[in-house]
Amino acid sequence: MKEPFLAAVPVLKKLESAGFEAYFVGGSVRDFLLNKEINDVDIATSATPEEVKRIFSKTVDIGIEHGTVLVLYQNQSYEITTFRSEAEYEDYRRPKEVSFIRNLIEDLQRRDFTMNAIAMDKDGSLIDPFNGQISIDNQIIQTVGKAADRFQEDALRMMRAVRFLSQLSFTIEKETLNALKDLVHLLSNIAVERKQTEFDKLLSGVNRKQALELILQTNIYSYLPGLSNQEDRIKLMLKYKLERLTTREMWALLVYCLKIEKKAVEGFLRGWRIPLKEIREIQVILHYLDKRFKTSWSLYDLYTATKEIFVSSEILYLVIKGIENNNSIQHFLQMYEQLPIKDRSEMDVSGNDLMDWFNKSGGPWVKELLFKVEQAILEGNVVNNKKNIKEWLMECNHN
Repeated sequence: MKEPFLAAVPVLKKLESAGFEAYFVGGSVRDFLLNKEINDVDIATSATPEEVKRIFSKTVDIGIEHGTVLVLYQNQSYEITTFRSEAEYEDYRRPKEVSFIRNLIEDLQRRDFTMNAIAMDKDGSLIDPFNGQISIDNQIIQTVGKAADRFQEDALRMMRAVRFLSQLSFTIEKETLNALKDLVHLLSNIAVERKQTEFDKLLSGVNRKQALELILQTNIYSYLPGLSNQEDRIKLMLKYKLERLTTREMWALLVYCLKIEKKAVEGFLRGWRIPLKEIREIQVILHYLDKRFKTSWSLYDLYTATKEIFVSSEILYLVIKGIENNNSIQHFLQMYEQLPIKDRSEMDVSGNDLMDWFNKSGGPWVKELLFKVEQAILEGNVVNNKKNIKEWLMECNHN
């Protein structure tokens, strides 16, 4: 066993010393068996939420109706969820009723995939009633029990299956895949926000290309915002080498391949419930990508784009053009690093300086002159200090 499990062992011991069962469960156990990085752990217990709150002095009710309590213990926070069973589901996305139970196996039985239905005790021993370890060893994504039952309980599990294919490079088991194809229409009942979370993770996976191919083969794309009837344009995206792209760059490439007009980009991304800050970043990447198709980077474009944006735009340009082993990014990075300023705030002159020097009140001329100074500094025509800028301006004004 390793961190962060080791740090959380005292939590399990405290629950057990109070007479309850407690185990690590879910994705953290799966990732431990895959030797992947683990950021946090989930704990399941036979103790009810009220019993958990009596055992620990500092708790927060974050999902108590579903049996989850946030426990603050030894400067760490842990989500502790009571063993539970779930009654019939409503709208293919949530159970009508949650019942707290004392049986670990029944709790594991309600989970989505066998690889996620493994528990681990405080000593590192595994409880694996549904052969999740075999699924992990064979790199198989398989539901716990009948796939049709699991997908009709929560239709999002179909997208989760394809997302895991992207992240883990596993194969979806035949019955699970057939049920996915048969029940894909149930995704129409799932909130966009939940779909976006899974699609985002899919786009960031190492096996993203195969996952996107499967989204086409299973018709999942028809139930995703703005992608219905876009099969050919999604196929265009699959022609490119996607391995080196970030999630944000993948979104930008998707918009590019869909040939969405500039004024409609925001509406498309808002339809996915993407945060406005990320929408603006994607829009800026696309703006500079469009400029890059027409000309090389100018010093001013490198400066206004900022490093992260111009690197993303250049990477997309190279991917779309099919250019490999190119040193252009390094070349433009060197140009960027040599810029005398990286932001307007670094200019050693202000609008007040200009008004003082020219003895004039404010107006549009101040903004125009600041822009002129900014360009002169970037092009090396004037050194960025107040004295030099003033002399240069007076000389320009005199001439």
